[in-house]
Amino acid sequence: MKKVFIYPPNSLILGDLVERFGHKPLMINNSIGDKVRSAEIDSPPLNMTDEDPKKGLHYAAIEVPSGVRGRMSMIGPLIEEAEAAIIMEEAPIGFGCVGCARTNELSKYTIRRKGVPIINVVYPTNEEDAKIVVKKIASFLKSLEDEE
Repeated sequence: MKKVFIYPPNSLILGDLVERFGHKPLMINNSIGDKVRSAEIDSPPLNMTDEDPKKGLHYAAIEVPSGVRGRMSMIGPLIEEAEAAIIMEEAPIGFGCVGCARTNELSKYTIRRKGVPIINVVYPTNEEDAKIVVKKIASFLKSLEDEE
């Protein structure tokens, strides 16, 4: 079982696909859920600790907008944990979106720099393309099993 970072990092569709092939999806949804349920958080939506902005500085310089650093404090550790990645390009906002173009670019750059196996697929616009994308992702996930 490999830990697979998915992009967009909140895509339930990609997360489900990764799980179906026996791998662990690294999704921001799980990280946010852990933070909201954490005992050290006083009350949502104040779901940041004093340490979170410091974590964000590990991934983005002080001159970078605070929203990017805040998002990267959650996404960066997922990327560090990743053993592989699926990147869906040109996905509509409803598919899963961080909502910040700079964070999206930094996330993709960081995972590519890591050097783990990555598959890049373009969001399908029709049923036939969707079948092809699923087959490509399935093949990629199966190839990860062969590496073990």
